[in-house]
Amino acid sequence: MTGTASVTRNKVVTPLALKDDIFQDDLLQTSANSTLGVTFNDATTFNLTANAQFTIDNYVYQDGGKQNAALFDVVKGTVAFAAAELAHTGDMKISTPTATLGVRGTTGLVEVPEGAAANNPNNVNIKLYPDADGRVGRIEVNDRSGARLGALTQGSSGFAIRPGAGGRFSAAPLAISPQQALRDQGIVRQVHAAQSVGRQIVTQQRAIRQANPNRNNQRNNPARQNGPQRQNNLPQRPGTPNAPGQQNRQENRQENRQEQNRQGQIQPPPGAPRTANGPAVRQPGPPPGVQRPGLLPNRAAVQRRAPPPKGKPEKEKR
Repeated sequence: MTGTASVTRNKVVTPLALKDDIFQDDLLQTSANSTLGVTFNDATTFNLTANAQFTIDNYVYQDGGKQNAALFDVVKGTVAFAAAELAHTGDMKISTPTATLGVRGTTGLVEVPEGAAANNPNNVNIKLYPDADGRVGRIEVNDRSGARLGALTQGSSGFAIRPGAGGRFSAAPLAISPQQALRDQGIVRQVHAAQSVGRQIVTQQRAIRQANPNRNNQRNNPARQNGPQRQNNLPQRPGTPNAPGQQNRQENRQENRQEQNRQGQIQPPPGAPRTANGPAVRQPGPPPGVQRPGLLPNRAAVQRRAPPPKGKPEKEKR
């Protein structure tokens, strides 16, 4: 990164720092005289020039996965990209206000003018350039409804997406002037350099995650910023507010305790309060004719005898 850039996440704008994590639905924005390089786990890299806006609508990637897919949105400005594994093994798309690109492994550049839309005469330009190793891929261009507008297969070629009657668009071949080509080459070199550095960072971060599988991102994890959430379909820890099934478990425990109480299975602790009709918790009594340990027989019939008068022996009662 050069200059300054920010991320809008959950309607909160936060400055970006090097090696910050990027999440789905993040809106990235560069300020004047600034550039920002972003590398994803498969090494796909984007380079945002000054006053550009870029959104991650979707990104699913797993090494060797068969359902890898991504959708990136260039909102405005000039953004270069260098595709990697996801474009070769999955479905990589880049959206603009007037067209959608299907990227089949290559380097490209997208130019979205301020306020580009169906009723804006300014064109959205899409350009194809060779990769760092000289190979050239393919960019398929569709309109927003999915209708095919054309395909780019040659290096240093491009389309201008022009609005037409009835809200329709057309892809006209773009003539790239020497001055534009020189400027584009500088931006392309930047995205290739960012990809090289980004690969190293991705490798380092992957090694850290593998060494610390329970490590949480304390600084940028949206789940931590938004309070307790369920992650990876795991239930919340006990005691967490609104834990799934917690209320039901409490009710079941209360019902079981009441049932055990009725059956006399729960013994009160020593010193537990007793009601006027007996103990607060009913206990099973002994069988008829069996005395409780420690109790005197016929305790109510035992009477205390007064002490005999001094000097006179007590007569034996018969």
